[in-house]
Amino acid sequence: MRIPDTVRRKALAAGAAAWLAELPALVASLERDWSITVGEPFGDATEAFVAPAVQAVPAVRAAGATQAARAAGDGGAAAVLKIHVPRAGADAADEATVLRLAGGTGCVRLFRYDRPRGALLLERLGRSMHELGVPLRRRHVILCGLAGRVWRPAAGCGLPDGARKAARLAELITTKWARLDRPCTERAVEHALACAAGRGRAHDDERAVLVHGDVHQWNALQAGDGFRLIDPDGLLAEAEYDLGVMMREDPVELMASDPRERARWLAARTGLDATAIWEWGVAERVSTGLVGTEIGMQPVARQMLAAADRIAVDYPDGP
Repeated sequence: MRIPDTVRRKALAAGAAAWLAELPALVASLERDWSITVGEPFGDATEAFVAPAVQAVPAVRAAGATQAARAAGDGGAAAVLKIHVPRAGADAADEATVLRLAGGTGCVRLFRYDRPRGALLLERLGRSMHELGVPLRRRHVILCGLAGRVWRPAAGCGLPDGARKAARLAELITTKWARLDRPCTERAVEHALACAAGRGRAHDDERAVLVHGDVHQWNALQAGDGFRLIDPDGLLAEAEYDLGVMMREDPVELMASDPRERARWLAARTGLDATAIWEWGVAERVSTGLVGTEIGMQPVARQMLAAADRIAVDYPDGP
């Protein structure tokens, strides 16, 4: 079975070599148990094994699937099989929780879920914003709208909270920076750790909402005449977290002008706090740049860390 290089590297970095070896048998067991036929995996996957699938029985018709999800041949229904790489801090259960709570509002629909095997069967959507070449400002408008459709009270759902996420980001940054022989400046790391600590202290259970956790152009796919989000990480946190991810993305464009302007625009668009958006963005930029360096996601990882280096010097106080 062909496995995308990025997924393979991520599995090896997570100590999941056994999972890679067992993956063909795992896919075969899901084909049998869920009555699906799985095709060749998508080559641009980064976090999981993701492949097109066709269901033998078009049960998704009753679930309100999009027309694209009904368009498979031989009477079957088009879907997508996703199997998570087993690693700390990434659980298929969290993704399933988000998708069940969202119920197809702003996010892809969930058809089936198997926690022991880390597998989800999802509605098949169209092309991503990245593939479509949606301009940056238009992307931000759409992504803000999609994220806002996900945000809702969800106390007691079992998802990790914003304080825990901030602590995990800090741990990841500290560990990977040393392991990777310091691919960004110490000042950038200190800046990211300070921002993560600040967001951890600011967490408020009363204000926390369900957030997607990874809102960007590769995770926004066509659905009818609009878009839906895929691949939620799932948190109970301040809504600004999702906009912090948008600060992390497109680092070259971000640094082409004053990067604070993006945080201010996102805050004005959503009525949220620019400082919180900025601080989540600082922490996410360094952590994602380090992870990307580890698994070979270049040149974007290098661009993120270069942006982090410059921001720590020129814009340490945020917006």
